[in-house]
Amino acid sequence: MAWTLLVIAASLEVVWALALDRSDGFTRLWPSILGISVAVLSFVLLTLALRGLHVGTAYAVWVGLGAVGVAVAGMLVAGEPASLARLSFLALIITGVVGLRLVDGSP
Repeated sequence: MAWTLLVIAASLEVVWALALDRSDGFTRLWPSILGISVAVLSFVLLTLALRGLHVGTAYAVWVGLGAVGVAVAGMLVAGEPASLARLSFLALIITGVVGLRLVDGSP
């Protein structure tokens, strides 16, 4: 259950990052509200996941999956470049996340 909560929390990072990008520095109300609300929910789910996971593993996975998700969303939605090098480095992050999942001896 902790891993499920962690993956959901990381997925929400994509939502709040894109919403805050659309908020234009908090000058647009609804994207700002969405971004802040979803960020809080993401933190809450991370906190709940920490009940069953080591903090170092959970935080690294949360940040890693969130970063990859935002980068991929940026490529798909915002027209950011999708070079082979960029995709390769994102794959390395995913490899690290999978590795942490495989070796984590949760408390």
